[in-house]
Amino acid sequence: MSSFSRVCLCSARAESAGSIPARRVRRLFSFQRHLLSSRLLRGAPHLNPLHILDEDYCGQAKCMLEKVGSWNFDIFLFDRLTNGNSLVFLTFHLLNQYGLIELFQLDMVKVRQFLVLVQEDYHNQNPYHNAVHAADVTQAMHCYLREPKLAQSLTSFDILLGLLAAATHDLDHPGVNQPFLIKTNHYLAALYRNTSVLENHHWRSAVGLLRETELFSHLPAEDSIERQLGSLILATDISRQNEYLSRFRTHLDENNLCLGHASHRHFVLQMALKCADICNPCRPWELSKQWSEKVTEEFFHQGDIEKKHKLEISPLCDSEANTIASVQIGFMTYVVEPLFAEWARFSDTRLSQTMLGHLGLNKASWSAMDPEASGSSEEGESEPGRATEEPSSRALSQGSQES
Repeated sequence: MSSFSRVCLCSARAESAGSIPARRVRRLFSFQRHLLSSRLLRGAPHLNPLHILDEDYCGQAKCMLEKVGSWNFDIFLFDRLTNGNSLVFLTFHLLNQYGLIELFQLDMVKVRQFLVLVQEDYHNQNPYHNAVHAADVTQAMHCYLREPKLAQSLTSFDILLGLLAAATHDLDHPGVNQPFLIKTNHYLAALYRNTSVLENHHWRSAVGLLRETELFSHLPAEDSIERQLGSLILATDISRQNEYLSRFRTHLDENNLCLGHASHRHFVLQMALKCADICNPCRPWELSKQWSEKVTEEFFHQGDIEKKHKLEISPLCDSEANTIASVQIGFMTYVVEPLFAEWARFSDTRLSQTMLGHLGLNKASWSAMDPEASGSSEEGESEPGRATEEPSSRALSQGSQES
């Protein structure tokens, strides 16, 4: 049974929590696992798949990691070369490359265990919100951390937070968006009072795994790490896009961002994670197109569930009224372009110009496939690089799952 069906069965039909298999309850409430159970109590210990990789594949994966800072990094190829373990391999490599394991005296066994549990708690059945997406966001975050303004200012603690937030930002994502959870009275919506439901769940799930593995139990700043991790993950809530973008724009207009202040560095990390989360349209076409197809497939799966159970179809989720091209053109116009235009103002580098260049080319490619969608988006566009409150923008925020 797909993750969509499971969500629907326990929400749209309003089944009681008692009818959900106990294993599923533990998975969805993974942030409570340090209180409720351990993996040893749940049966056989997890078999680490990293030990069964072919040596040739390991060699090729290591060669790719030498260019992990390249914006053209092909996460799909890397995932194949690591036998579906891209998130574990890439995040472990980056933590080691930045010297964070040694600096924070992290137990390498615990680090590995934590990353394996994180990867396992992503739903591979999801076309888009899966461990490969998390690995892609982590790789993008690494690219941003290397930008001159950030590299010169961020502390090792900032970098540790940024990488962990990227790796866990969509942890245990059910493959449907927040409006779906709210309108089906899902218990997660009730638990978080219809506010940043998914993001709160991702954060609490990550905290559960940190506590289960006791990764930071030896550090006096353990509570601070958990709180700041939550602040970063909560910033990826697409419904708060204009709030963060307006604040970022004001800082840039007034030229008052001081990266010597911890609060300003944290805000820049939030914006970097937001960019990393929705950077797919800024990748080279061969990569961007694959992500576009995957996220639209996930949209349409949700729409199919809503049709089946006679629920109102969420924006962008109706396969009969939308195409991949129309969804992507609208998303690029109203969400991606305004954000990356401001990021380029903040960090005017070769990477920023490369991302904007890919964005323009990718939008043109989709427009060639769907001229009508292109025309409608241009009519609603105001000043370039400025967020707009057109109905299309609001619909994209409500329907988007690219966060």
